[in-house]
Amino acid sequence: MSEVKYIIEIATSDFITTQSAVQGGADRIELCANLAEGGTTPSYGTIKKCREVFPVLLYPIIRPRGGDFLYTDEEFEIMLQDVKLCKQLGCDGVVIGLLNTDGSIDVKRTAQLVEVAYPLGVTFHRAFDRCSNPFEALEQLIETGCERILTSGQKPAAPEGLQLINELNREANDRIIIMPGSGVRRENIKMLAQETGCTEFHSSLRGKDRSKMDFIHPVFADSADSYSNNAISPDEVRALRTSLY
Repeated sequence: MSEVKYIIEIATSDFITTQSAVQGGADRIELCANLAEGGTTPSYGTIKKCREVFPVLLYPIIRPRGGDFLYTDEEFEIMLQDVKLCKQLGCDGVVIGLLNTDGSIDVKRTAQLVEVAYPLGVTFHRAFDRCSNPFEALEQLIETGCERILTSGQKPAAPEGLQLINELNREANDRIIIMPGSGVRRENIKMLAQETGCTEFHSSLRGKDRSKMDFIHPVFADSADSYSNNAISPDEVRALRTSLY
């Protein structure tokens, strides 16, 4: 029997964290800005530089703001333009998520984004965890042509949503990839794989590094935001994979 091939996706917040994730052996990058808000669309310059430098699969998130996943016509136009931009820059895919007021999937707009993105792959992100009927949503996202769903099983973290993730993966039956994310760490990733049958996993492994600034302004000396930067440990990325085997 052939060994299962696991895919590790890391959510990064800038060029430096992407560099660290790639050094750690990430298979795919979900490139974001503002991860503290759940991720928003990174800048043109960030996407372009990451595409030029890193050979791994690159999936920028298409999310014009933090907050909910109910978008105005103007916000949707922004999303369309950002998808086209990612396509022009040679990205491998994009990450999207749109809901209606009643908590159902915004099928029409999702399908439009998938069509505009083609032949890029499309992941539907954790907006899925805010939808009202996950099994109806599953079928709708398969129909739109999305290639995977990122989900924590409609719980704050994937280990808490094990049962639903398992049920979704069985229901998907290889028609779409179910990718657990949120709270995925080396301590629990093997358990998640065994309990859900999933083979792709998403983690942000967010950490902080002290600023290399020599001058620390005394007024802001106690400000962590002023003198620390987002960081990912390549060793932690490697540990995710080794923990699976």
